[in-house]
Amino acid sequence: MSILKIVYVLLVTILMVGCTAAEVNRFIQGATEASLTEQDVGNGLKEALVKGISTGADQASREDGFFKNELIRIALPEDVQRVEATLRRIGLGTEVDRVLLTINRGAENAANEAKPIFIEAIRQLTVQDAWNILRGEDDAATQYLQGQTTEKLTELFEPHIQKSLEQVGATRYYGDLVSSYNNFPTTSRKLDPDLKAYVTDRAISGLFTLIAQEEKAIRENPAERTTALLRRVFAAQDN
Repeated sequence: MSILKIVYVLLVTILMVGCTAAEVNRFIQGATEASLTEQDVGNGLKEALVKGISTGADQASREDGFFKNELIRIALPEDVQRVEATLRRIGLGTEVDRVLLTINRGAENAANEAKPIFIEAIRQLTVQDAWNILRGEDDAATQYLQGQTTEKLTELFEPHIQKSLEQVGATRYYGDLVSSYNNFPTTSRKLDPDLKAYVTDRAISGLFTLIAQEEKAIRENPAERTTALLRRVFAAQDN
């Protein structure tokens, strides 16, 4: 007899003896969880996280993965945004547009480098972490990854971002733009020429946004659960 049939039969029995709705819900949750081993939950969550990471990194790393995605498109640094109108007014509009394109290209080029760092964090997932994630919010796994990886991801990701920015010319274009503005006679507040830390932070944030989307899809849409283990584990949170 399938687990759903067992739950149904026992549920009818419980209702007949007058259990409350809360007690019935606790029973259903317990029956569902009892059908899963600790290994099932751990492996299922790891599988889901790897799927989310791979999908997110693949989306971000293709051309225009950042630049034409309004959710994660990297804007100019805040200091530059405050003077963007001035920059365009003094004839630097083309340079502004080129910087916007190249910083997003740099993030796209580096996005795949984040995969191994995320996967290393997944390997550290404990059984208790897995249960907490399974019972958590739509982005519980993403929050776990942020807590476990952000510092290390930033440290390891920065050199890849720097290399990518240099390859597409972003550091040069941004440096030229900042120098032109800083040397303008009426400039009183200088712009920071360092781009690496800013783009690294925004690129990591964008990756987490895409991973959160994928996690939500797996939780809400059974069609996104592409393996038997994913379907079995995430069925527990549907009840």
